Amino acid sequence: MNPVPELPRSVHVRTDADDFLVQARAVVIGADVLVYIWGGEKPHIGAVAAAQPRPSLADPAKTSATASVLTYPGHKEDEIVKPVAEALSAACNTNVVVTAGIHWDNLGASAINTIRTRIGEITEKLIAQLQTE
Repeated sequence: MNPVPELPRSVHVRTDADDFLVQARAVVIGADVLVYIWGGEKPHIGAVAAAQPRPSLADPAKTSATASVLTYPGHKEDEIVKPVAEALSAACNTNVVVTAGIHWDNLGASAINTIRTRIGEITEKLIAQLQTE
């Protein structure tokens, strides 16, 4: 009988501010990382990005990443998943898949900029926690 494998390690982060709260959970699967990001009034899956680390084109001594993205029609989460996947993949030097679905009704430009800031915040938190564990 095969032994039951351990559950993958996971990391949960959220924005510090509650306005436009965004959360993410990363699950480590072997050496790879699976991340899902959600927030807003109607969390869902709007886009998925798969990133792979590679030497930087500008400086081969540094690690960068390349990502492919799938976006459901009518969704804009591709603007979230691609940079998050590439940042995590480069920082952790591993394959990363990120999915996201966040939605608030009737957002203005200022609110959208706040949400972009929140995504940057959780990306930094994910990198910090994944690199230390």
